[in-house]
Amino acid sequence: MRLMFVCWPFEDQGSGLVIQGYTAAAKMLGHEVTVYGRGNPKIRLNYSLDIESVDAIIFIFEWTTDLWEADHLDLVRLVSQVPRSRRVILDGDGNYNDPIQVDGDHNHREVALSRKWTNICDSLSDKNCQPTLHPLRKNVHPFLFYGYNPMWEVSLDFGNKEYGMIYLGNSKFRWGPMCRVLRALEQVREHVGPIGLVGHGWDAVPPWATAMQMEEAYYVDRQYLNRLGAKTMPPVPFEQVIAWMSRGMFNPVLSRPTFSHLQLVTPRFFETPAANTIPLFGLDEAYVEEIYGKGALELVLPAENSQAKILDMARRPEYYATVVQTIRRHLREKHSHAARLRELIQIVES
Repeated sequence: MRLMFVCWPFEDQGSGLVIQGYTAAAKMLGHEVTVYGRGNPKIRLNYSLDIESVDAIIFIFEWTTDLWEADHLDLVRLVSQVPRSRRVILDGDGNYNDPIQVDGDHNHREVALSRKWTNICDSLSDKNCQPTLHPLRKNVHPFLFYGYNPMWEVSLDFGNKEYGMIYLGNSKFRWGPMCRVLRALEQVREHVGPIGLVGHGWDAVPPWATAMQMEEAYYVDRQYLNRLGAKTMPPVPFEQVIAWMSRGMFNPVLSRPTFSHLQLVTPRFFETPAANTIPLFGLDEAYVEEIYGKGALELVLPAENSQAKILDMARRPEYYATVVQTIRRHLREKHSHAARLRELIQIVES
């Protein structure tokens, strides 16, 4: 089967590494995955404009339903060539829902925007998927699109770490979850080592946030970060994410409040365990166990005495490396891109 992904690729965020994983898995299984577009040398994906030979289209809608470097004529070409029954939507951020507000985070500011997103999706396909096992709407397929690639795995070695803690990802609606980690770390600061934050919004509000009226989404207490001595750095290309994660003894795995409410998974959920680091899950235990297995509960930041967990990781990284290996085995078996691709094909053919 030849599947075409229609998405808005970024060099330094988003699903690029995941799409590369699908492309490799498709080749291994006798299929093909392409990305609609003319190509970008900075974003190395398998681009194509050949719609005629496509068996199915997968629209990946995350922050927008707009098409990357395309217009309505491109959309007409896509939908006229591929029948509705062979089109699938991946609603990555849970926007195919009524308006949701959790701890200052929201999927839509108002009902009209929610209705517009829903109408666009419904106009394109009857097969709407979200990366959660617990969608709120009955017509949504639970599909954990963001999978795990064993080829990402880096050997675990905690000998010479540049950072005690490093985090890769933007600050959008993540200050609350990040602050919880930092408050715990602060109590054992001298035992952890340098702190690194890599991504948009940690050093300053991103330039586009004002134009989009999203300044509050990137709120960060930068004076507090300065007191902790945290080093903020710009985002890195997605192909370097795992190497950067591997610079830290541990990496927090966080979610926006609305994502946690919807129990969505993101690319970082599967990239972090592959890096040479210890994932520290700032998530609910049931959420973690359902994705990673029971063994991963040892890596959850507890609600009480949370600093003790961070201190124990700093003192016994080799022990926690064995926990990471257990998680990796679980992810290889349950969440590989090959397994995800087979599931996606089933959705297409359903």
